[in-house]
Amino acid sequence: LARIHSMTSATALYRSAGLRHIESAAADQPLMQRAGLAAADLACTLVNDRQGPLLILAGPGNNGGDGFEAGMHLHQRHFDVQLVFAGDPGKLPADAAAARQRFLTAGGRELAAIPEAMRWGLIIDALFGIGLQRDLDGHYAELVASANALAVHHHCPLLALDCPSGLDADTGAVRGSAVRATNTLSFIAGKPGLLTAEGPDHCGKLQLASLELDAPQLLPPEGEIVSRHCFSDWLQARRRNSHKGSNGNAGILGGAPGMVGAAFLAGRAALQLGAGRVYLGLADPQSLQSPAFDAAQPELMLRTANGLLDTSLSALACGPGLGTDPARMALLDQAMVLDIPLLLDADALNLLAMEGNLQVALASRNAPSLLTPHPAEAARLLDTDVFAIQADRMGAALEIARAFNAYVALKGCGTVIVTPEGRWRINTSGNPGMGSAGMGDVLTGLIVALLAQGWPAAAAITAGVHLDGAAADRLAASVGEIGLTAGETIPEARLLFNQWITGND
Repeated sequence: LARIHSMTSATALYRSAGLRHIESAAADQPLMQRAGLAAADLACTLVNDRQGPLLILAGPGNNGGDGFEAGMHLHQRHFDVQLVFAGDPGKLPADAAAARQRFLTAGGRELAAIPEAMRWGLIIDALFGIGLQRDLDGHYAELVASANALAVHHHCPLLALDCPSGLDADTGAVRGSAVRATNTLSFIAGKPGLLTAEGPDHCGKLQLASLELDAPQLLPPEGEIVSRHCFSDWLQARRRNSHKGSNGNAGILGGAPGMVGAAFLAGRAALQLGAGRVYLGLADPQSLQSPAFDAAQPELMLRTANGLLDTSLSALACGPGLGTDPARMALLDQAMVLDIPLLLDADALNLLAMEGNLQVALASRNAPSLLTPHPAEAARLLDTDVFAIQADRMGAALEIARAFNAYVALKGCGTVIVTPEGRWRINTSGNPGMGSAGMGDVLTGLIVALLAQGWPAAAAITAGVHLDGAAADRLAASVGEIGLTAGETIPEARLLFNQWITGND
């Protein structure tokens, strides 16, 4: 049987150009035969005791060849295989043409259209893989629509080979229309587009067949899936001879009238993730709406905004509930010159997008700078629109990191984390329940707490994002995703973080 792994256990990620390089380096190996065998093995587990024939949609390229190989194995295992070939036999690549011939020689039959009046036990999508360069239309779009509709109507699994047809394997954008698979078997290595933007909604359960290749030996990984190994060196128990001064002073600048809760959420998260002291600088302490203290977390120390910037801090986060009043711009000017790690989120990012001098100051900083935009904030930073950001989340995050010499976490489905040098990771923890107010403020607090405790910027932003999502996942497992609130995730993050350190999770 082919070796098939969970995607999260194989962390290396490559874009299409890198995968083509790996395929070229292994051109002497029977990769298509291995892919077809792996697909057939997984198909058998998905069919189980399900009744009905198997429908394979084979396209005009090498992905279609994978489908022919899978069809041959399934036919030899006595399944009723109905294979629809949507291509020209004379234009198939050599390997795919050979796979087609093996399928036909084994007794398989190819059809020109999907048979009617059949109830399918499994549908296999082998139309297009990672090489798709255009939007699907015409006959191919009709086949995709039919596959999606039949899978729903017949309640059967829909297995995509390598990448759901119509999904961009590099970006996660949908090219016109795309297969909505229940299962996706990726070949050789992971692809970023399977993990971010529309990818997770179209891939279903992700698994990997390496095809007996060690991809990192053939080409150093371009990126990776975030897991604890990315920051495990910093998951250390505290020395017994430690005190609050050992654990850093975290500062949070924000909390304009009507938005004080955002600063409080960030402060509570920072305190409960271990910062020794947490200072909040509220943007307008003269307002009647500004409280004297946080009744739910009285350990937080409240300051004026200017008072916060005069405090001895280990790390500073700006933005939660800050507002975009012109007076806030002067506060950011002062924050830029502090020689400590600086995290910008929310309105701090909006102010940054509005003021060129701030952008120059940020790009010129020597201390680490971290930016955590959601897609709309990223669009403002790059003077574009949300559609353009979501069409290439990886490219957008890389551009922001280069432009501002910053560590970037582009939030959303499959948060993209990028270093100023261009190294990237994709985080897969988290769930739709996190689409509620205040979640970004909690993330800000988690990251600034780690920075204050001496974590390097890359480890802090990676761990903060992963912990935030993992805590929400644990909470959703007990109470459900709908109605999840940001404040609930804070104690869950604290518990999980401590369990990571002790190994008792």
